Amino acid sequence: MARAYDNWERLVRATLQREQLRTSGQGHERIPSGIAGAVPPSLDKTTNIDAILQAADAIQAEDANVSRILCEQAYSMAQNLDPTSDGRGVLQFKTGLMSVIKQKLLKRDGGQIDRDRDIEHLWEFYQRYKRRHHLEDIQREEQRLHESGTFSANFGEYIEMKKTIAILRALVEVMESLGKDADPHGVGRQITEELRGIKSTDTTLSGELTAYNIVPLEAPSLTNAIGVFPEVRGAISAIRYTEQFPRLPANFEISGQRDVDMFDLLEFVFGFQKDNVRNQRENVVLTIANAQCRLAIPVEADPKIDEKAINEVFLKVLDNYIKWCKYLRIRLVWNSLEAINRDRKLFLVSLYFLIWGEAANVRFLPECICYIFHHMAKELDAILDHGEANPAASCVTENGPVSFLEQIVCPIYETLAAVSGYPFHFLCLYI
Repeated sequence: MARAYDNWERLVRATLQREQLRTSGQGHERIPSGIAGAVPPSLDKTTNIDAILQAADAIQAEDANVSRILCEQAYSMAQNLDPTSDGRGVLQFKTGLMSVIKQKLLKRDGGQIDRDRDIEHLWEFYQRYKRRHHLEDIQREEQRLHESGTFSANFGEYIEMKKTIAILRALVEVMESLGKDADPHGVGRQITEELRGIKSTDTTLSGELTAYNIVPLEAPSLTNAIGVFPEVRGAISAIRYTEQFPRLPANFEISGQRDVDMFDLLEFVFGFQKDNVRNQRENVVLTIANAQCRLAIPVEADPKIDEKAINEVFLKVLDNYIKWCKYLRIRLVWNSLEAINRDRKLFLVSLYFLIWGEAANVRFLPECICYIFHHMAKELDAILDHGEANPAASCVTENGPVSFLEQIVCPIYETLAAVSGYPFHFLCLYI
């Protein structure tokens, strides 16, 4: 019977892997082994199921029981996301994964695994794995990367560090989920303390657990080398805060493990939402880096963004606003391109992206976006001339906090809906 189960598992893995190779078109990239490479897109977009299953494959030889725990957690996540298996390929994926789990549940002697001790076993394995793979050395390399922006390890060592961090990240995520039901006076307390320590002091793992789209700006990442590209480092440096800018309050909290930048001032002054700020910070960095790439790759030691790249981004992003002003025959918020320095240009570009990112359906009215930007840019210009940063009067709510969404976007949305008699999102279908 054991041989039959082994053959069935190999058959399921081979079938799922072949399907992944046929549909994904990943070229020469590494194809995740086994069932890890067959996660349907509808499940993989919003979860780390694929990463958890890859970790399960990687540690199968070290501890099959922990591998089974990770697979069960992946199945639970898939079931919660799509309980009726309506998504494309979800039913086949669940069937294959359940088959693998059932095989793992059977010991060689036919006995059953004690699943009540899963969280304890996972915690013990996590501790052993950290010690065996020298997490302290990885932390030192990560700190050196954060300070110098270059890798000292060779490519092979970097790949191993990347693999170790990915497995630790998967273990931490599963522990966090299972730890909620653990004994609060036993292993549950230990896991809670470990997670708290990771988020507060362990920059390596906390950085890897910080969400990002393409560039890990909130914390350095050993598993994503894009942050050390000279053009990206130059773009990050270009938006960094300087002593010439207004001073932020001492109690203003900076998210992540990064330096203060222009977006922090815009968040404080206009009350943009934090997720919008994170997304647009990354957007601006990539936009600047791409513009610089088209000119030349900056020197790696001290990368600087060319003035030509800044002007290109500035004119491209604000092109519609410039045309709007010309059409209405009103003055731009700047006198001439030469009259404003690169910092002001980047502030205006960042402000425009933040307005657009939080404008909801108002962004379907480009003239309205230009109007909002025109007046907020004037406010920003006055604020930048002061030594202390103060909230913009246009975005201060009655209760005191600053909110661009509440004070600027919502009134426009409600006015248009009231005038038309229809919800604004319905009107946008006809714009």
